Amino acid sequence: MDEPRWLDDREKAAWVGFLAAANLVNRRLEQQLKEEAGLSHTQYEVLVQLSAAPDRSLRMTELAERLVTSKSGLTYQVTQLERAGLVARRSCPSDVRGVSAEITDRGMEALRAAAPGHVAAVRAALIDVLTPEQLDHVAAGLGEVARRLRQEPPPA
Repeated sequence: MDEPRWLDDREKAAWVGFLAAANLVNRRLEQQLKEEAGLSHTQYEVLVQLSAAPDRSLRMTELAERLVTSKSGLTYQVTQLERAGLVARRSCPSDVRGVSAEITDRGMEALRAAAPGHVAAVRAALIDVLTPEQLDHVAAGLGEVARRLRQEPPPA
């Protein structure tokens, strides 16, 4: 068995910084959305994805892929949004087994109301903290991580 490649100080600093920043930013955004809009961060992202989709509708499988979440986790969030009247589920006409989620007019109103506060929170927690050069590096580095992980099958 090969020896593990332990993280050196530079690598460890990057990893610890990433973990702390990701958790703190996510916690801040989750809190802001709950307090100001009554939505979870995932629910907000569901509304964003649906609002930008053709016909304001996506198959649940495609929505789960876009949100990088499990189908069961997405089903729970969509059920909550459906109960609130923000999303409706429909059978797919092209596939009887398929289900689509569609943002309702009420969901569009909720998204429009939540968006300004959410964008302000994103700016305060991340965007405005970094210089333009740092933003470019974060976008390039994390974009590459996401691109590679999307190409690899998950470990067994």
